[in-house]
Amino acid sequence: MTDTPDKTTKPAKGGVDRRGFLKGGAAALGVAAGSGAITGFPTIWAQNIKNVTLRQFGTGVSNLNEVAQKVKEDLGFTLEMTALDSDAVTQRAATQPESFDIADIEYWICKKVWPTGNLQAMDTSRITNYDRIVGIFRDGKLTPDSEIAQGTAPHTVGFTSGPGGTDFVAEESGWMTLIPTIYNADTLGIRPDLIGRPIESWTELLNPEFRGKASILDISSIGIMDMAMVCEAMGEITYGDKGNMTREEIDKTIAIFTEAKQAGQFRSFWKTFDESVNLMASGEVVIQSMWSPAITAVKSRGIPCVYQPLKEGYRSWGGGLGLSKNLSGLELDAAYEYINYYLAGWVGAFLMRQGYYSAVPWNAQDYMSNNEWGYWFEGKAATDDILSPFGDKLASAGEVRDGGSFYDRMGSVACWNSVMDENQYMVRKWNEFIAS
Repeated sequence: MTDTPDKTTKPAKGGVDRRGFLKGGAAALGVAAGSGAITGFPTIWAQNIKNVTLRQFGTGVSNLNEVAQKVKEDLGFTLEMTALDSDAVTQRAATQPESFDIADIEYWICKKVWPTGNLQAMDTSRITNYDRIVGIFRDGKLTPDSEIAQGTAPHTVGFTSGPGGTDFVAEESGWMTLIPTIYNADTLGIRPDLIGRPIESWTELLNPEFRGKASILDISSIGIMDMAMVCEAMGEITYGDKGNMTREEIDKTIAIFTEAKQAGQFRSFWKTFDESVNLMASGEVVIQSMWSPAITAVKSRGIPCVYQPLKEGYRSWGGGLGLSKNLSGLELDAAYEYINYYLAGWVGAFLMRQGYYSAVPWNAQDYMSNNEWGYWFEGKAATDDILSPFGDKLASAGEVRDGGSFYDRMGSVACWNSVMDENQYMVRKWNEFIAS
């Protein structure tokens, strides 16, 4: 059992500060891993690292040019980023291991990709902040008393048996499939100015009041979970496990949404971040599946938009960085340096300003003001303007983040995005629904 931090205690920092190491004499001298001088650091010669280019792909929510620029500035090598939708990310990771060095993927995608052998197991002894990663990714528990939600909880696909493993193991093994980076508790986005009344339940997505102005995302493994949250809230279905439905449960879930679609409930379905932003910002849609940075993007335009807490809880997801099986030598060492840098604080703070959480949030705190940390993590009222990573105003003094604190939000997760045993059947039924 992992010792999970409580609401007030940070895990102790361990190892050597990454930027301090890379900018200091140890990097120039090329201290080797295992030499005993600095445990867990790879051999990197400063004169060679500038020639390294790592190719990363993932969804647009975290493959950001600002991160690549900061990596170039602080670590010295080049990070080339490609943003794709979730289905394209899955296909590329599963079929084109030669085309990338780093895969920025979600844990439900890992369940599809890891068995192919296209990613290599990662040695946790080389991860400086491994002991500070939140328990969600290590034993599944936010706090020692937490219950693990339904679906593909990240820790269930987070560890493998060893360097050549293509399996998943239940306990911390020293070898991870992905090094966790970001995660969130997702809910419905709404336009409060156009709705004009409280929204408290997932059932509202199918309320005829919003006919022609509702939307869900067209990514089957995520969309089916939103559907399940709605159907269960309506009292239409009681699932044994929303994240691992039977064929009968899949059929009934899809049938309820097909009926709503044929009645004109949905304005459209979206696959990309930009599509969801445009639907909401234009007012064509007033209630829909959304991601946190999409809410941020709408609000940054001066348009009211709320990530609405709902009484049935949140649908959650987590993502991490995986390494191509073909990565080796100096490039592999650089990839570990990058992952350690990712967890060291700056990147986490950048992403938390979009409403995400860092896998090591206490490091991100070091790069945030007290006002930002209080607003985004602790659920406190802002004491001054809250800005996005790009400088746009998101909230004024006195406002509180939707859903409250980190522990309130992540403690209210009802299910994780998932890949089911009946995944092929579910995808076929989903495609029939979209085409109907």
